[in-house]
Amino acid sequence: MDADALARACAEIMWADDKAAQALGMVIRSVSAGRAVIEMTVGPTMVNGHHTCHGGYIFTLADTAFAYGCNSRNDRAVAQHCTVTFIAPAREGQVLTATCEERQRYGRSGVYDVTVSDDHGKPIAEFRGLSRTIRGTFLPPEAVEGA
Repeated sequence: MDADALARACAEIMWADDKAAQALGMVIRSVSAGRAVIEMTVGPTMVNGHHTCHGGYIFTLADTAFAYGCNSRNDRAVAQHCTVTFIAPAREGQVLTATCEERQRYGRSGVYDVTVSDDHGKPIAEFRGLSRTIRGTFLPPEAVEGA
């Protein structure tokens, strides 16, 4: 199994239990080794009194892309630390795209950057997450030979 096929297999296993992402209408657009692209449409229950989506939902989308990116190598990883900078709000009906890119992996730690963009490709948030692998894998070692 090559590294990208492994990433997709891990994502399928994660997705089966990711009830929060499913409930928010997130869609996995692509997953490869160290990378994930997740989309979410801003629904009417996601906007605040200013008629914008800002903060928690955008963070949740970014964190979800981070989770799929850092769990793409058959390691079980959790967030060790993260920061987010909100640049602009989103509006109801917009399709937001969170793109996670692995920057560095060393031992049990990894650094990942996520950009959340609106449906015009304009960045609305930047997220940096640090991951830490924990015990366990998604697939048994014999299923991933060569990845």
